[in-house]
Amino acid sequence: MPIPFLASVLMDGWPSWLPGPWTLTKAGSALGAIAVTKIYASGATCTAERNMHGRVVMITGGTSGIGAATVYELAKRGAQIILLTHHEHNDAFLVDFIDDMRDRTNNQLIYAEQVDLHSLHSVRKFATKWVDNAPPRRLDTIILCGSTLTPPGKSRTETPDGVESTWQVNFLSNFHLLGILSPAIRAQPFDRDVRIIIPTCSAYIRSPSLDKGLDKKDWSPGKAYARSKMAMMVFGKAYQKHLDAYKRPDELPMNARVFLVDPGYSRTPGMRRWLTRGTVWGLIVYLFLYVFSWLFLKSARMGAQSILWAVMEGSLVRDKGGKVVKECMVVDCARKDVDDEAIAKKLWESSDKLIEEKEKDAAAKRARAKKREMEKEEEKKERERVEEIEALVSTIKKGKQKEKEKPKSGKKAKNGKKTAWKEVK
Repeated sequence: MPIPFLASVLMDGWPSWLPGPWTLTKAGSALGAIAVTKIYASGATCTAERNMHGRVVMITGGTSGIGAATVYELAKRGAQIILLTHHEHNDAFLVDFIDDMRDRTNNQLIYAEQVDLHSLHSVRKFATKWVDNAPPRRLDTIILCGSTLTPPGKSRTETPDGVESTWQVNFLSNFHLLGILSPAIRAQPFDRDVRIIIPTCSAYIRSPSLDKGLDKKDWSPGKAYARSKMAMMVFGKAYQKHLDAYKRPDELPMNARVFLVDPGYSRTPGMRRWLTRGTVWGLIVYLFLYVFSWLFLKSARMGAQSILWAVMEGSLVRDKGGKVVKECMVVDCARKDVDDEAIAKKLWESSDKLIEEKEKDAAAKRARAKKREMEKEEEKKERERVEEIEALVSTIKKGKQKEKEKPKSGKKAKNGKKTAWKEVK
């Protein structure tokens, strides 16, 4: 008990087994500093709540990192989750992930659709199928957590469409997805609060200008990632204006809002890949110094708090969209050119043109591949027909050969009978 201990200290002096007061003060100060640093680095906690039962949430990148933490929190509140993932439906990891998430959240309304952000054709297949549904499907929230990065020191890579990987996965495919889903978003009833959440990163602050493309000579992993996030910021603002310009048939205001959310630096697979430079030695150093990443970086759960706030905060309904959210509050954008309409228009038009070109090229490749497959199939069928005919001819020849051999054996048998009769005589 503390009172008897204090009385013992006053009466008998400081116990010998206990470190001195100055040592305890230094240790307490150090622990207090660590605790304060950890609390500060963890960021704000979402206090907003919302009834998510019956609401449909579509999310990319929902199987790892901040996306997985967001899926868990929304599914726990009863939302219907549609995971857009590059995994096939029968993929063992995806099946286990969904089963585990259903068990942990006690929510069976968690599904997956195959959408590979490395393929514009894959994005179009899913989005057109969603839009073509009649009547329009319910859609309350879209969260675009899917992204990628190239570790420092690694070389530039391209997707099968021939586009730089970071640019396509982080921006172009998301641009393509929202562009096709636009009719489905605008078709939602007036009383439905539709929110489009675009997670971003403070790296956009150091992004090069979007007026010029990023040449292969000037390319670097940091520039490519920052530029893709900057493009998503500009596009998010422009997409809000695109939705607001739509005139509903009932002449009521548009009910869809775009929010740009900065979750902060978190201990996600992407951050680990960046810190380790994608190498084994980097991973060993990361594990050895893990205490620093634990202290200064958010967990995936805390990184998801601002996204959850943007999804569930009720006061956001009274404001226009296009806001930037950080640490569970609306903040100002750090760069003025995010609101530049000329840059947004140029980005929109160039992205549309690039998608059109790449989809035409991809369609031509698929047509050629299909033609080759058909030719191979025809060759295979032709070989099978030739083999069948040859087998038939061979069978006929064997049959004729047997027929020729039968009369000879019959004559021999008759001659044998005559010889035997003569002998009897």
